[in-house]
Amino acid sequence: VEGKLGRTLCTVISKSGGTKETRNGMLEARKAYEKAGLDFARHAVAVTGEGSNLDRVAQDDQWLERFPMWDWVGGRTSELSAVGLLPAALQGIDIEQLVSGAAAVDAETRRESLTANPAAQLAAMWYYSGNGKGEKDMVILPYKDRLELFSKYLQQLIMESLGKEKDRDGNVVNQGIAVYGNKGSTDQHAYVQQLRDGVNNFFVTFIEVLSDREGDSIQVEPNRTSGDFLFGFYLGTREALSQNQRESITITIKEVNPRSVGGLIALFERSVGLYASLININAYHQPGVEAGKKAAGTILDLQDAICEQLKKKNAPMTVSEISETLETADEETVFKICEHLVANREKGITREGAGLLESRFSADAD
Repeated sequence: VEGKLGRTLCTVISKSGGTKETRNGMLEARKAYEKAGLDFARHAVAVTGEGSNLDRVAQDDQWLERFPMWDWVGGRTSELSAVGLLPAALQGIDIEQLVSGAAAVDAETRRESLTANPAAQLAAMWYYSGNGKGEKDMVILPYKDRLELFSKYLQQLIMESLGKEKDRDGNVVNQGIAVYGNKGSTDQHAYVQQLRDGVNNFFVTFIEVLSDREGDSIQVEPNRTSGDFLFGFYLGTREALSQNQRESITITIKEVNPRSVGGLIALFERSVGLYASLININAYHQPGVEAGKKAAGTILDLQDAICEQLKKKNAPMTVSEISETLETADEETVFKICEHLVANREKGITREGAGLLESRFSADAD
């Protein structure tokens, strides 16, 4: 917000400092501070691995502070490291309670008995519902506004951890569990119709919160509060799904507070690890993500080559001519890159005609 940038702290979080999205965000933020006549370093802190690219930048430019994280902590399992704890503390959240709740659940999830280990029970239910092959999606329905973003967190935690082509023995298994959801009961109207009456390719994870709110609730009807209705919607939805042979799991917490949220994070982190053991995959690497990053780099290299070729040619070229010159058979990718270049005028590329076959691209004269 204009006029408030000088009182704004910028937290840059990247384990390696090499992730381009994070770096680009930092450069955009730094430029905004510079345009306002401010020294970015006086407003920046870094959460990163010791000795990383970001750590060296923060040290060389004398940022306000550097908060270390261990190199073995992955992004999706970093909520209870400095990655998640620093932003939480800056928002006034009691991070000691957050960690305490996680530690308590951690102790419970180390029990060897299935009936005494909630994470083992949860992992076993995932295995049972999806036949150990992820044949059913996981729908997350927390019945509390404050847990609205929990499904997005679980989407990365579970899908990045379990979505693997090969198992630990090198066999192609194509494992994973698709995760989606929002919150009940307001947002469930967007898809509960299909959950009950449509294709039965999912199981629901309800998160029930017993306490309605701090303090007394008003009565919206005689002897009924908004919390009573929310509770009724939750049980009613669960019953309606059950009547149509739709599977569900319910996790119950007393209230939403730092301790309970820390416990939920630990519960799902442990469940992911145990489920991965059941299906013999490595939950803690992400070759698909790395492949995407590598492919993006290849695209940017091709974009540079296209710009160079158009400037060198100094005459309009068709997509086929560009592809032939650069010895690439992927004409559609060349066309999409050229479209991007044309749409961003600072690139200096213009187009004549329309469509993949008719378009001719050229570089502006210097």
